[in-house]
Amino acid sequence: MNGKIVIWLLATVLLGAVPFVDAQQPGKIPRIGYLGNSSPTLEPDLLEAFRQGLRNLGYVDGQNIIIEYRWADGKYDRFPDLVADLVRLNVGVIIAAGTPGILATKQATKTIPIVMAVAGDAVGAGLVGSLARPGGNVTGLTSLAGELEGKRLELLKEIVPKLSRVAVLLNPANPFTALARKETQVSAEALHLKLEPVEVKAIEEFETAFARIARQRPGAVVMLADRFLLANRARIVDFAVERRLPVMYPYREFVDGGGFASYGANYPDMFRRAATYVDKILKGTKPADLPVEQPTKFELVINLKAAKQIGVTIPPNVLARADKVIK
Repeated sequence: MNGKIVIWLLATVLLGAVPFVDAQQPGKIPRIGYLGNSSPTLEPDLLEAFRQGLRNLGYVDGQNIIIEYRWADGKYDRFPDLVADLVRLNVGVIIAAGTPGILATKQATKTIPIVMAVAGDAVGAGLVGSLARPGGNVTGLTSLAGELEGKRLELLKEIVPKLSRVAVLLNPANPFTALARKETQVSAEALHLKLEPVEVKAIEEFETAFARIARQRPGAVVMLADRFLLANRARIVDFAVERRLPVMYPYREFVDGGGFASYGANYPDMFRRAATYVDKILKGTKPADLPVEQPTKFELVINLKAAKQIGVTIPPNVLARADKVIK
């Protein structure tokens, strides 16, 4: 009898250990795809925010999760190949940011869950059916950036009261641009501003775009949200300083890099929150059952040093509303 008990106990222990041993096999470690718009050196704050979000949930890259990074280097035409590579790896979930990258991912797979770290207008761009019920395999966060375009114009008008003409720097290759442009035009009419669109969708087009702005001699520039333009922020900021133009940007990175001012969602916070979607999906929740979230933090960032360089004085009432002032 004692022998049978010993055998039964050994069998019980071994059977109980099987799931643990199986879970430790390399093939069982969750693998996720990260589709980056530019490069790690140009998106360090966003990348770190996402990693921090994962760490807060107990995930450590290379230990209990594997992250496959693919970077577009600011070239939207690279998205299909990069996404196809992630699909071939059969990753458990793909995280992407920006309408072009998310659309490319959605077109490549209808089965692999897709988490939007940020999308300008997820519903308007057709990425999800609705915020409450996204449906399909896409969910995550949307910045509703179209509504923010008008706010940026309002801020420019407050800073430069006599403003009458504004150049609009935009990327026509981004599907979101059409929505943002419409919102900007509505606000411009209310503020009695004349808009002068300037398109740029490739690096070789920047010089032509800059020359056009110089000829137009607008009182200010507003940039529509686009991650190709974000990836080329250094050349845009240099041009604005050279021409002494106040530019309202959609991303804080421009201001951190010497730009004039920015207003928009706190994107690192959104990337951090995107990690919670990855966690829920890896634990079995379907993307269709996870409502799309909107930003909870918006920030106005002003660079006083840049303002002084271009000869613009920030009104005290605007300065008082700034979330961060760079001196």
